Amino acid sequence: MIEHLLDLERYPLDRPGSDGYRRLVAASRDQLRAHGASELTGFLTPAGLEAMVADALEREPDAFRSGGVGTAYLGLPDESLPEDHPRRYWGDYAVGAVAYDLFPPSSPLRQLYEWAPLRAFLALVLDHDEVHPYADPLGALNLATMGDGDQLQWHFDQTDFVVSLALRDAEVGGDFEVVPRIRTEDDERYDRVSAVLAGDRSEVVRVPMTPGTLLIFEGRHSIHRVSPISGPTTRLVGLLGYDTQPGTMSSELLKLVRYGRSEPVTP
Repeated sequence: MIEHLLDLERYPLDRPGSDGYRRLVAASRDQLRAHGASELTGFLTPAGLEAMVADALEREPDAFRSGGVGTAYLGLPDESLPEDHPRRYWGDYAVGAVAYDLFPPSSPLRQLYEWAPLRAFLALVLDHDEVHPYADPLGALNLATMGDGDQLQWHFDQTDFVVSLALRDAEVGGDFEVVPRIRTEDDERYDRVSAVLAGDRSEVVRVPMTPGTLLIFEGRHSIHRVSPISGPTTRLVGLLGYDTQPGTMSSELLKLVRYGRSEPVTP
């Protein structure tokens, strides 16, 4: 059972009717509204973190490596725009990913991902009736592995929210950096985005990569990156894929780029 790995005294996700649960939901909502992110530090107990890291290290050799250049909008650049437009920006990235179908049912990270009380809590924090697991047999749950020389370019997410679990930090770099709510549904604010891409750090916020922290992040409107990593220790993060609509799937192209295949492994 996953419960014994979580600090349920501090984060009573298993007691939805309690005062502590209601306070936790309210505080998480306030954080999300103010900063576009809500951090649950110490979500895992020390023993829980140890078990999760051991599981991640067992999965790490199965990671598919991808890298190259990507845009801030995770699509092809619009060549009709001026050369210095942010939609024509290219940034370097390199990362490894372990796909969902490679996690056995005994994996504690998979057990957390599939734990119904976590989904119920996320729905309340995000102010949705329900959140659903991805239907994607590869993208529903990932372990992101990043080592020496790896990074993620400045970008916006294409989904409304991302849930991640920090497991192990790199020795140097690997910082999660974000400019909260830099754009809105009605205004792309290309001038501010261009400034960030050009190196302006006046609005950049560094979110500490503290192992054992669960992070709920609204990345559609907040540009963010993972800074370049140095050293032999790999950065390990669990990425838990949910959506407000059932049946969500990744594109075939995204699967091929991220996992090197588009179909799950046959048992």
